Amino acid sequence: MKQHLVIFDTTLRDGEQSPGASMTKEEKIRVARQLEKMRVDVIEAGFAAASPGDFDSIHSIAQAIKDSTVCSLARANENDIGRAGEAIKPAKSGRIHTFIATSPIHMEKKLRMTPDQVVEQAVKAIGWARQYTDDIEFSAEDAGRSETDFLCRIFEAVIKAGAKTINVPDTVGYAIPFQYAETMRQLIERVPNSDKVVWSVHCHNDLGLAVSNSLAAVLAGARQVECTINGLGERAGNAALEEIVMAVRTRPDIFPVESRIDTTQIVPASKLVSQITGYPVQPNKAVVGANAFAHESGIHQDGVLKHRETYEIMRAQDVGWSQNKLVLGKHSGRNAFKTRLQELGIELESDEVLNAAFSRFKELADRKHEIFDEDLHALVSEEVVTPDQEHYKLVYSHVCSETGEMPFAKVILNVGGAEKKGEASGGGPVDATFKAIESIVGSGAELLLYSVNAITTGTDAQGEVTTRLSKDERIVNGNGADTDIVIASARSYLNALNKLHSSLDKVKAQGDV
Repeated sequence: MKQHLVIFDTTLRDGEQSPGASMTKEEKIRVARQLEKMRVDVIEAGFAAASPGDFDSIHSIAQAIKDSTVCSLARANENDIGRAGEAIKPAKSGRIHTFIATSPIHMEKKLRMTPDQVVEQAVKAIGWARQYTDDIEFSAEDAGRSETDFLCRIFEAVIKAGAKTINVPDTVGYAIPFQYAETMRQLIERVPNSDKVVWSVHCHNDLGLAVSNSLAAVLAGARQVECTINGLGERAGNAALEEIVMAVRTRPDIFPVESRIDTTQIVPASKLVSQITGYPVQPNKAVVGANAFAHESGIHQDGVLKHRETYEIMRAQDVGWSQNKLVLGKHSGRNAFKTRLQELGIELESDEVLNAAFSRFKELADRKHEIFDEDLHALVSEEVVTPDQEHYKLVYSHVCSETGEMPFAKVILNVGGAEKKGEASGGGPVDATFKAIESIVGSGAELLLYSVNAITTGTDAQGEVTTRLSKDERIVNGNGADTDIVIASARSYLNALNKLHSSLDKVKAQGDV
């Protein structure tokens, strides 16, 4: 019988640390519900001590999620662990994930602690965490560059103190698969009571080896993999959940483990995270890329038509590509709309927000005959902003663009309850619209990214616009969707401005696994 491989998703913590990938509480809850629907074992919901906003998000997710363990990261100090413990308190199943650096360079240069002090602090951290939960995970930050003898020493100590999961992270993406696997084998063989804990891996993708390293560690005895949707994460990202899960599922002849993941929810999860964070999925991305199951070569097409397995090792339906069906139309009622949103894992927090979303759905249905799941995800992307957070709202827009003339835009915004008018010229209709908005708002924010993607096919498809704004070291993404790209752009820009207006700055963490 195959052993269980624990899938630990850190999209909401490590993934959110990608520049511009910051999510609101409501967006985090939407992602968490989708992860639960996908049957992820552990959801790392955030870093409770990072900010009041992070604490609130973790606490809300702990209340909402029933079928997955909800976890908070914490540094190895009493304050962090206390905040994590309080944040996960409502969870049906809660975990505290605490860490401390163990590599010589980190201990000397960052922590300024001796190895003895590091071991002592790690043991204290486990003791503090046990006041809140018995499910405690310990990570040795930068284990990939740590000395094996010291890892054995600290792991023995924290297991004796009560840690249930031991994580061996390749924090800086330095490891090579065969070497990483050998380290894992040695640790499991040499650490006393290694059979009493679950061994875990958390690999970064700086050399493009995060998935390979993770799978090599699984073959060496690891039984938990920490990963993210679409491989989202700091720098070059993390091991991609979809690739780990499908590799194990596709090659049962190699891997002695199996996950409980509902793989048909992989593509919906990928699309949701991409839409919320504004990080597009490259077309040739494994499993979830638009071209992952496309065949251009005539030889390949002929082979697939004759027998699918000639060129496909997975079925597109098995990862959720078959689920993008026509779901609603202009005659659909409010209850059908609400039910479909719930099926997609979208829970709107009040009737007022639901009514606003339904009104926009009706407007869209008048302009677009076929409405797909992707359209619904895009449609509610702005509606998750509660009315009290919507400081800026588009009331009216008029844009003139003609050959040989400078594009010109007029807008009317509702700003804190009062209507204000603005106008400007620009290099294009979108540029003019943004300048007209700024003539009213005067935000002083820097535009870092502007991207447009068609949500579905066809000339009547909605365009989904992502704008990334930066101000005072705070980076946010705005999303907007409409069949009119200029309107979508304005909504996206205002969505980002609203996030800047209402957001709480996060405290920089001192480390990361």
